[in-house]
Amino acid sequence: MNVLSLFDGMSCGQIALDQLDINVDNYYAAEIDKWAIQVAKKNYPNTKHLGDVTTLRGMDLPKIDLLMGGSPCQGFSFAGKQLNFDDPRSALFFEFVRLLEETKPKYFLLENVRMKQEYQDIISEHLGVKPIMINSALVSAQNRVRLYWTNIPNIEQPEDKGIILKDVLEDLDGDRPCELFQRKRESLCHKVAIASDIRGLQSIKAIYGEAGKSPCLTTMGGGHREPKVLIKPIRVGNIKGGGQGDRVYSTDGKGISIAAQSGGTAGNGNMLIEQPPTYRKLTPMECERLQTVPDNYTEGVSNTQRYKMLGNGWTVDVIAHILKGMKL
Repeated sequence: MNVLSLFDGMSCGQIALDQLDINVDNYYAAEIDKWAIQVAKKNYPNTKHLGDVTTLRGMDLPKIDLLMGGSPCQGFSFAGKQLNFDDPRSALFFEFVRLLEETKPKYFLLENVRMKQEYQDIISEHLGVKPIMINSALVSAQNRVRLYWTNIPNIEQPEDKGIILKDVLEDLDGDRPCELFQRKRESLCHKVAIASDIRGLQSIKAIYGEAGKSPCLTTMGGGHREPKVLIKPIRVGNIKGGGQGDRVYSTDGKGISIAAQSGGTAGNGNMLIEQPPTYRKLTPMECERLQTVPDNYTEGVSNTQRYKMLGNGWTVDVIAHILKGMKL
């Protein structure tokens, strides 16, 4: 079969096809990031890279059996600026539509983030199908909700594999990550502490426990944006009072958070004095595992580029789950 992958990145689609033992005659990839291309070529030397998607013409390609892609999502995301189709990055969706019309593949698959219903409806109208929402948490240790538009029939939710952070973490120099609280939680991601030595948004400071999921990977472009895991429990001591300016933790049964000001209590009149948590950021290999990418797949470029392409990539096991429904 012939595959055309738009916005191919590090070629997660190719990994999924490999997992399914699907024979691919030609894999055409539209991608402009040189580091992602380097990683794709290292792992799949026969990839036919075609460059900028806007320069592609369907008439120049052989019959395409599968068209897939995850067009840039910054203008759609709830976490973004909500610029929708006016954002030139999100407007690249229409390149997917154009090539879908020009190549007329038997199957197509488009992935994108959760978005406002009005944007979702526009995409559905152009593609002629409604999306299925799948959380990567079902097949990996990452809380990553995505929408998938496809004409592959009868796609259902994947079976929950019950994977948690503990299952994907490396043991680095004996610093085994740990969980502060073992009780059942409502949230998939177990935020157990705050990194007080980092400035910025609370989401950047969050430290997670191994008994839950990692938050959704982003491109992690510096500034301590990599997810963090607790590696030694926080030790706190009850005292009857505290000096002015003491930093205080209060416990609520769900985790630990810094009290709003000195004088916070543990519910019994005693104060809990902070002992800074020991934590580390997730390694590139651990992030590969969160995306169900083979260990060291992204090796050969800087860690910054590895984190970036993993944040931009697909959860391979979700893609494989969808593609296995193709009748070839």
